[in-house]
Amino acid sequence: MENFGSWSVLTTNFLIILYMALGTITLSALLHMANAKWRFQIRNLVASLAVLFPVAFVLLLILLFNGDHTFQWLAHAKEGEHHLPGWHNYTFLVAREIIGFIVVVGLYSLFLRYQKLSETNPSPAIARTFRNITLLIPFAYVPYATMVAWDFEMTQMPGWHSASYGAYHFVSNFHASLGFLAVLLFVLSRSGKLVKPLPEFVFNYMAQFMFAFTILWTYLFFTQFLIMWYGRFPEETIRFFNMMYGGPMQPNMEIGGYSPLWWTFFTLKFIVPFTTFLFTANRHNPVVIITVASGILIGTWIERYTWISGSVDPKLYHFPMTSIFDIVVTVVLAVVVFFAIRWSLNRAGLVRP
Repeated sequence: MENFGSWSVLTTNFLIILYMALGTITLSALLHMANAKWRFQIRNLVASLAVLFPVAFVLLLILLFNGDHTFQWLAHAKEGEHHLPGWHNYTFLVAREIIGFIVVVGLYSLFLRYQKLSETNPSPAIARTFRNITLLIPFAYVPYATMVAWDFEMTQMPGWHSASYGAYHFVSNFHASLGFLAVLLFVLSRSGKLVKPLPEFVFNYMAQFMFAFTILWTYLFFTQFLIMWYGRFPEETIRFFNMMYGGPMQPNMEIGGYSPLWWTFFTLKFIVPFTTFLFTANRHNPVVIITVASGILIGTWIERYTWISGSVDPKLYHFPMTSIFDIVVTVVLAVVVFFAIRWSLNRAGLVRP
């Protein structure tokens, strides 16, 4: 338990890397279903991000292997406490996370395979199969992301639940995926190494997507809070008070210290993007767009850490990046992600050497 704060950094990195691939490929599928013409500008670049799935899988195995360092409720279960529901059966958790990952990644790999086939073989049979697989993507993304949300975030505080937490989680991470993709496209475009130059209008579309999901994320965040507040569920609002105000309202309870983190991610994920993208000119300025997109990605990382690490007693967590473990793990994973994406882009022939 003393290491839960540091292991929360690893869990946060796992979720961010997972959704870098999961969210961007889901976007590609959504654009195909909507028959968006600009999907052809980005879909091969997005396909190269599937290289991050093996990285995420290794992190998943590490997190599952480390038991109560990852899931703080497991220590209570081992002590014989019975307040945990059947969902907290650890064997069941490990099985569903591994099987769910393999099934979803298998479907996404099939989607990418037929996407590539559709470019070289425009037969009706290939097009029909590609369409049918594409239609399955949202039906895989939503339940899988909900399961991940419950296992790695919502149930970290035993007994705490929110009916809309799954939707809040996968919308937030899709928001981050858009930010990451926008930054990646900008870096590749400005590097001059893309074999096929990227039109500037793509960044305007990305800005519109980020603007829409900024509003949706904010709505889902406060939906949870308002239901608990007006429904008079004080035991469920404690987790929000710890994050938002620095501690719960009850004077006899220990005071949390995540208020600065909460206000940071709320600023980066709502205040900055909303006030910036509200003006049309900013949605046509790639530099402004990428600045906001970077903030969304950083804000989501802080958000994930706040929900995970802030679920335990205040004395057991710490601010992120204040220990050697936090810094080393994050830097190493950032380097792995960088070289994996570069290798994948080169292998696909999308960039010049």
